[in-house]
Amino acid sequence: MTALTDMAASRNGYITSAQATDAGIPRRELTEAVRSGELVQVDRGLYALPGIWEDPLYVVQHRFSRGVFSDDTALFLHDMTDRPPFVPTMTFPRSYNATAARATGLTCRTCADSVLNLGLCEIRTQYGNMVRAYDVERTLCDLVRGQGAPDTQLITPAMRAYVGSERCDPMKLVTYARRLGVESKIRNFLEVLL
Repeated sequence: MTALTDMAASRNGYITSAQATDAGIPRRELTEAVRSGELVQVDRGLYALPGIWEDPLYVVQHRFSRGVFSDDTALFLHDMTDRPPFVPTMTFPRSYNATAARATGLTCRTCADSVLNLGLCEIRTQYGNMVRAYDVERTLCDLVRGQGAPDTQLITPAMRAYVGSERCDPMKLVTYARRLGVESKIRNFLEVLL
């Protein structure tokens, strides 16, 4: 069991059953580690060392591995807003059955397979775990594109912060906007802020 706890410690306190299997550790040892209190089962196939802070976004990513954090959740992960998402938002392929994700309280978006991986990146959560999210440019386009009326109290400060940052890449932003069908809206923001 020391191998399991060492693996978990080297992975920020978490270990999956797949990682244990890949390391040649039988799954029954995970069960034994849980029974003895050396590990805690956080979710199906996900275990943690006792006493670590649970990382809700990491757990959601594990449970819904085909999803990508987007919209206000991605903006928060990129430190572009100090407003944490009330409910995490994930984007899934259009063909994905998101019933289970919605039942857990997630806000679910879908998009065409042709743009599903546009701007895909890995980013650390506030607890130090890696999750999949969209980059800043894709996130800004998604927020402008949004469902219904865009949240200007979220978008305007985020666009202002983006334009004033070192990572500002207007060409990349406009290229993404063109592919996502929001070029005119993004150009309007850029004209005002640049």
